[in-house]
Amino acid sequence: MTPVLGTVLKAKVTDENDAFFFAQVDGFTYEIAKSELKKPLKMNGFVTGFAYQNEQHQLQITKTEPLVQKDQYAWGRVVASRHDLGVFVSIGLPNKDVVVSLDDLPTISSLWPKKDDLLMLALKEDNKGRLWGQLAQQDIFQAVARRPRDVKKGQKIQATVYRNKLVGTLVITENYELGFIHPSERYEEPRLGEVLEARVIGVSEHGVLNLSLKPLAYQVMDEDAKFLLTQLQRRSDHFLPFNDKSDPAAIKKQFGFSKGQFKRALGRLYKERLITQDEAGIHLVGAQSDD
Repeated sequence: MTPVLGTVLKAKVTDENDAFFFAQVDGFTYEIAKSELKKPLKMNGFVTGFAYQNEQHQLQITKTEPLVQKDQYAWGRVVASRHDLGVFVSIGLPNKDVVVSLDDLPTISSLWPKKDDLLMLALKEDNKGRLWGQLAQQDIFQAVARRPRDVKKGQKIQATVYRNKLVGTLVITENYELGFIHPSERYEEPRLGEVLEARVIGVSEHGVLNLSLKPLAYQVMDEDAKFLLTQLQRRSDHFLPFNDKSDPAAIKKQFGFSKGQFKRALGRLYKERLITQDEAGIHLVGAQSDD
């Protein structure tokens, strides 16, 4: 027989010392920290609480019941990781973090959760009686998900990555709406558990939000315009030998973006009266510099 762990149980109080009460179930003794009790326990009375094995490998019962339990899923916060073991997740226990095994994490280590990322998990027990974190799978997220309501295109929302797939990134929003990020709508693949700020670009017929991590076109244009302005400011003559007639390949080599982006950036700077343009190239208006 093994001790009951990872769930709420009722135990009989049998002893105490300065720091703990002790209670038994099926011949196993659990300690209960006096510091967390509002009033003393009675000898031969009963105590109800969550049972687990603490970091000192002692059986313990706590009155602070975590939301994460066996067959009970809730969010936990990542506190650390070990490449040979997995990630450690806080579920609210006073002296115990649970481990999500590396076998359940992405094969690419850069996609592992980092400190303060969020994972939805339950507890599972191995054949040695040890508790591990069990990540929620798609059926769990579908069970808790809500259909989007009053979500508008272009709206910004927070969403947490719960699965990385080749076809894209699966997320769930803070309002428990399911979302999907296609690889074309991100610059790099988000890691498991990462909390993202995403933009709504549509809703599928199944009620899944289509999301983007890329800025709107005019926001990208603003960044390109700022880059061009910085280049002009840094040159001693405040001049660049490029204009809207320049070769696209030369523009790409010099600035790293397309001719279309270049022309939009020129338009923004011209509209704001920061540049002039002639056959030779573009000039910074006035004597602006970094100084």
